[in-house]
Amino acid sequence: MTRDRPTQWTILGEHEIDGSRRAKWSIAHVRLPDGVEFEQYVLRAPASAMALLIDPEDRVLLMHRHRWVIDRWVWELPGGYCDPQEDPAVCAAREAEEETGWRPAALKPLISFQPWVASADSAQHLFVSHGATFTGARTDVNEAEEIAWIPLAEIPERIEAGEIVGSASIIGLQAVLLDRRHG
Repeated sequence: MTRDRPTQWTILGEHEIDGSRRAKWSIAHVRLPDGVEFEQYVLRAPASAMALLIDPEDRVLLMHRHRWVIDRWVWELPGGYCDPQEDPAVCAAREAEEETGWRPAALKPLISFQPWVASADSAQHLFVSHGATFTGARTDVNEAEEIAWIPLAEIPERIEAGEIVGSASIIGLQAVLLDRRHG
């Protein structure tokens, strides 16, 4: 394999060691530009999409839920894994409605990112919608304890207080707040 740039790392091989439909663990054999070779664990997960819904009163729709992996109650944006070949915007709209009972008016791309680029491939796509329609659907007890419209002005203090800790939620909310300051 020819490197395009002198500082590019080369993947010599990768083999899956464990996996499910939501994540695959592998070990990659890598060569650094200076010739040193090593093995590293890699996590590969399907793309995810989240919806940031803003109402006319400048509030954002958040879900309060228990995240068992970190054993904390947190506020976060609705979203989830994209199905194979599913458009991320379609996924974000579907997840928002399934998890909150609110259907986004019109989703527009906000930002896409990778949360852990040194060890994982898990694309995250955030979309924003100004407006949403309540469908009357009941919130799934497995998804959230509470669904609430939170004033955007309160978001920085909630992040600082550790009430919002998920990278996608923080990045999306900060992107909206930054856009408002510079818009």
